[in-house]
Amino acid sequence: MMKLYIVPTPIGNLQDMTFRAVEVLKSVDVILAEDTRTSGKLLKHFEIGTHMQSHHMHNEHKTTETLIKRMQAGETFALISDAGTPAISDPGFLLTRACIANDIPVECLPGATAFVPALVNSGLPNDKFVFEGFLPVKKGRQTRFKILAEETRTMIFYESPHKLVKTLGHFCEYFGEDRQVSVSRELTKLYEETIRGTAKEVLAYYQNKPPKGEIVVVVDGRK
Repeated sequence: MMKLYIVPTPIGNLQDMTFRAVEVLKSVDVILAEDTRTSGKLLKHFEIGTHMQSHHMHNEHKTTETLIKRMQAGETFALISDAGTPAISDPGFLLTRACIANDIPVECLPGATAFVPALVNSGLPNDKFVFEGFLPVKKGRQTRFKILAEETRTMIFYESPHKLVKTLGHFCEYFGEDRQVSVSRELTKLYEETIRGTAKEVLAYYQNKPPKGEIVVVVDGRK
Protein backbone atom coordinates (compact mmCIF):
# COMPACT_ATOMS: atom_id res chain seq x y z
CA MET A 1 0.00 0.00 0.00
CA MET A 2 2.85 2.42 -0.71
CA LYS A 3 1.40 5.86 -1.25
CA LEU A 4 1.88 9.57 -0.61
CA TYR A 5 -1.11 11.70 0.30
CA ILE A 6 -0.87 15.49 -0.06
CA VAL A 7 -3.21 16.86 2.59
CA PRO A 8 -4.24 20.55 2.82
CA THR A 9 -4.75 21.96 6.30
CA PRO A 10 -6.68 25.10 7.37
CA ILE A 11 -5.07 28.48 6.75
CA GLY A 12 -6.70 29.83 9.90
CA ASN A 13 -10.18 28.61 10.69
CA LEU A 14 -10.03 25.00 11.91
CA GLN A 15 -13.57 24.39 10.62
CA ASP A 16 -12.10 24.39 7.10
CA MET A 17 -10.51 20.99 7.79
CA THR A 18 -12.32 18.36 5.72
CA PHE A 19 -13.66 15.05 7.07
CA ARG A 20 -11.60 13.24 4.46
CA ALA A 21 -8.40 14.99 5.51
CA VAL A 22 -8.91 13.89 9.12
CA GLU A 23 -9.64 10.33 7.97
CA VAL A 24 -6.48 10.16 5.84
CA LEU A 25 -4.27 11.59 8.58
CA LYS A 26 -5.58 8.97 11.00
CA SER A 27 -5.06 6.11 8.53
CA VAL A 28 -1.49 6.64 7.28
CA ASP A 29 1.65 5.28 8.91
CA VAL A 30 3.45 8.61 9.16
CA ILE A 31 2.58 12.30 8.81
CA LEU A 32 5.32 14.49 7.32
CA ALA A 33 4.95 17.93 8.88
CA GLU A 34 6.69 21.20 8.07
CA ASP A 35 6.77 22.11 11.78
CA THR A 36 5.75 19.33 14.16
CA ARG A 37 5.00 21.84 16.93
CA THR A 38 2.53 23.76 14.77
CA SER A 39 0.95 20.63 13.33
CA GLY A 40 0.84 19.02 16.75
CA LYS A 41 -1.83 21.52 17.82
CA LEU A 42 -3.91 20.67 14.75
CA LEU A 43 -3.61 16.92 15.29
CA LYS A 44 -4.51 17.26 18.97
CA HIS A 45 -7.63 19.27 18.08
CA PHE A 46 -8.87 16.52 15.76
CA GLU A 47 -7.67 13.70 18.03
CA ILE A 48 -5.20 12.35 15.47
CA GLY A 49 -2.53 10.18 17.08
CA THR A 50 -0.48 9.30 13.99
CA HIS A 51 3.30 9.56 14.34
CA MET A 52 4.78 12.78 12.90
CA GLN A 53 8.14 13.32 11.23
CA SER A 54 9.73 16.66 10.32
CA HIS A 55 9.88 17.47 6.59
CA HIS A 56 10.74 21.05 5.65
CA MET A 57 12.74 23.13 3.22
CA HIS A 58 15.97 22.68 5.18
CA ASN A 59 15.97 18.87 5.22
CA GLU A 60 13.84 17.76 2.25
CA HIS A 61 16.85 17.29 -0.05
CA LYS A 62 18.44 14.92 2.48
CA THR A 63 15.35 12.96 3.55
CA THR A 64 13.56 12.41 0.23
CA GLU A 65 15.60 9.34 -0.81
CA THR A 66 15.00 7.64 2.55
CA LEU A 67 11.29 8.38 2.41
CA ILE A 68 11.06 6.89 -1.08
CA LYS A 69 12.69 3.67 0.14
CA ARG A 70 10.29 3.47 3.08
CA MET A 71 7.28 3.91 0.81
CA GLN A 72 8.65 1.27 -1.56
CA ALA A 73 8.79 -1.02 1.47
CA GLY A 74 5.05 -0.51 1.97
CA GLU A 75 4.62 2.51 4.26
CA THR A 76 2.01 5.20 3.56
CA PHE A 77 2.74 8.85 4.23
CA ALA A 78 0.71 12.05 4.41
CA LEU A 79 2.43 15.36 3.75
CA ILE A 80 1.11 18.52 5.41
CA SER A 81 2.44 22.06 5.70
CA ASP A 82 1.90 24.56 8.49
CA ALA A 83 -1.17 25.87 6.67
CA GLY A 84 -2.81 25.43 3.29
CA THR A 85 -1.87 23.05 0.50
CA PRO A 86 1.68 21.63 0.53
CA ALA A 87 4.00 22.58 -2.36
CA ILE A 88 2.26 25.94 -2.89
CA SER A 89 5.14 28.16 -1.69
CA ASP A 90 5.84 25.35 0.82
CA PRO A 91 7.79 22.07 0.79
CA GLY A 92 6.29 19.23 -1.23
CA PHE A 93 7.42 19.47 -4.83
CA LEU A 94 10.65 17.50 -4.44
CA LEU A 95 9.00 14.57 -2.68
CA THR A 96 6.05 14.51 -5.09
CA ARG A 97 8.38 14.49 -8.10
CA ALA A 98 10.48 11.72 -6.58
CA CYS A 99 7.40 9.60 -5.91
CA ILE A 100 6.22 9.97 -9.49
CA ALA A 101 9.67 9.09 -10.81
CA ASN A 102 9.59 5.90 -8.72
CA ASP A 103 6.03 4.91 -9.64
CA ILE A 104 4.73 5.57 -6.13
CA PRO A 105 1.07 6.66 -6.18
CA VAL A 106 0.46 10.29 -5.18
CA GLU A 107 -2.98 11.56 -4.22
CA CYS A 108 -3.66 15.23 -3.47
CA LEU A 109 -6.79 16.03 -1.48
CA PRO A 110 -8.69 19.24 -2.26
CA GLY A 111 -8.76 21.81 0.47
CA ALA A 112 -7.62 25.13 1.85
CA THR A 113 -5.22 27.42 0.04
CA ALA A 114 -4.94 31.17 0.49
CA PHE A 115 -4.74 32.46 -3.07
CA VAL A 116 -8.11 31.13 -4.31
CA PRO A 117 -10.38 33.08 -1.91
CA ALA A 118 -8.15 36.14 -2.31
CA LEU A 119 -8.54 35.98 -6.09
CA VAL A 120 -12.28 35.35 -6.03
CA ASN A 121 -13.10 38.14 -3.58
CA SER A 122 -10.77 40.66 -5.25
CA GLY A 123 -13.36 41.53 -7.88
CA LEU A 124 -10.63 41.32 -10.52
CA PRO A 125 -10.88 39.04 -13.59
CA ASN A 126 -10.32 35.42 -12.56
CA ASP A 127 -10.96 33.55 -15.82
CA LYS A 128 -7.20 33.75 -16.49
CA PHE A 129 -4.59 34.39 -13.83
CA VAL A 130 -0.94 33.71 -12.94
CA PHE A 131 0.32 32.74 -9.49
CA GLU A 132 3.70 34.36 -8.77
CA GLY A 133 4.07 33.43 -5.10
CA PHE A 134 6.79 35.41 -3.32
CA LEU A 135 8.73 37.95 -5.38
CA PRO A 136 12.54 37.91 -5.35
CA VAL A 137 13.85 39.85 -2.36
CA LYS A 138 16.92 41.38 -4.04
CA LYS A 139 18.51 39.61 -7.00
CA GLY A 140 16.20 39.59 -10.00
CA ARG A 141 13.48 41.68 -8.37
CA GLN A 142 13.70 44.63 -10.79
CA THR A 143 13.88 42.27 -13.78
CA ARG A 144 10.82 40.41 -12.57
CA PHE A 145 8.79 43.61 -12.21
CA LYS A 146 9.72 44.70 -15.74
CA ILE A 147 8.51 41.37 -17.11
CA LEU A 148 5.30 41.43 -15.06
CA ALA A 149 4.54 44.97 -16.22
CA GLU A 150 3.56 43.41 -19.57
CA GLU A 151 1.43 40.63 -18.04
CA THR A 152 -2.22 40.85 -19.15
CA ARG A 153 -3.58 38.20 -16.78
CA THR A 154 -4.52 38.86 -13.17
CA MET A 155 -1.45 38.33 -10.96
CA ILE A 156 -1.37 36.78 -7.49
CA PHE A 157 1.44 37.31 -4.98
CA TYR A 158 2.23 36.21 -1.44
CA GLU A 159 3.90 38.89 0.66
CA SER A 160 5.15 39.36 4.22
CA PRO A 161 3.75 42.25 6.30
CA HIS A 162 7.06 44.12 6.61
CA LYS A 163 7.60 44.08 2.83
CA LEU A 164 4.07 44.92 1.70
CA VAL A 165 4.49 48.72 1.56
CA LYS A 166 7.73 48.37 -0.42
CA THR A 167 6.06 46.00 -2.88
CA LEU A 168 3.03 48.26 -3.32
CA GLY A 169 5.44 51.10 -4.05
CA HIS A 170 7.03 48.99 -6.76
CA PHE A 171 3.59 48.26 -8.21
CA CYS A 172 3.05 52.00 -8.51
CA GLU A 173 6.46 52.43 -10.13
CA TYR A 174 6.34 49.55 -12.62
CA PHE A 175 2.61 48.98 -13.19
CA GLY A 176 1.32 52.55 -12.71
CA GLU A 177 -0.45 54.19 -9.78
CA ASP A 178 -3.88 53.53 -11.29
CA ARG A 179 -3.46 49.74 -11.54
CA GLN A 180 -6.20 47.96 -9.56
CA VAL A 181 -4.96 46.05 -6.52
CA SER A 182 -6.63 43.90 -3.86
CA VAL A 183 -4.87 42.97 -0.60
CA SER A 184 -6.38 40.17 1.48
CA ARG A 185 -5.02 39.77 4.99
CA GLU A 186 -5.56 37.05 7.61
CA LEU A 187 -8.01 35.08 5.45
CA THR A 188 -10.50 32.92 7.43
CA LYS A 189 -9.22 34.39 10.72
CA LEU A 190 -10.82 36.78 13.22
CA TYR A 191 -9.29 39.95 11.75
CA GLU A 192 -9.71 39.08 8.08
CA GLU A 193 -9.86 42.07 5.76
CA THR A 194 -9.61 42.86 2.06
CA ILE A 195 -8.58 46.33 0.88
CA ARG A 196 -9.27 47.16 -2.77
CA GLY A 197 -8.40 50.17 -4.90
CA THR A 198 -5.70 51.61 -7.10
CA ALA A 199 -2.09 50.80 -6.27
CA LYS A 200 -1.68 54.36 -5.00
CA GLU A 201 -4.78 54.15 -2.76
CA VAL A 202 -3.86 50.79 -1.27
CA LEU A 203 -0.29 51.95 -0.69
CA ALA A 204 -1.53 55.02 1.17
CA TYR A 205 -3.81 52.85 3.32
CA TYR A 206 -1.01 50.59 4.49
CA GLN A 207 1.44 53.45 4.94
CA ASN A 208 -0.98 54.76 7.56
CA LYS A 209 -1.91 51.33 8.93
CA PRO A 210 1.06 48.94 9.02
CA PRO A 211 -0.20 45.43 8.17
CA LYS A 212 0.07 42.26 10.25
CA GLY A 213 -0.49 38.60 9.46
CA GLU A 214 -0.55 36.50 6.30
CA ILE A 215 -1.06 38.49 3.08
CA VAL A 216 -2.17 37.73 -0.49
CA VAL A 217 -1.98 40.50 -3.11
CA VAL A 218 -4.02 40.34 -6.32
CA VAL A 219 -3.14 42.75 -9.15
CA ASP A 220 -5.03 43.48 -12.34
CA GLY A 221 -3.22 42.69 -15.56
CA ARG A 222 -2.15 45.26 -18.16
CA LYS A 223 -5.04 46.46 -20.32
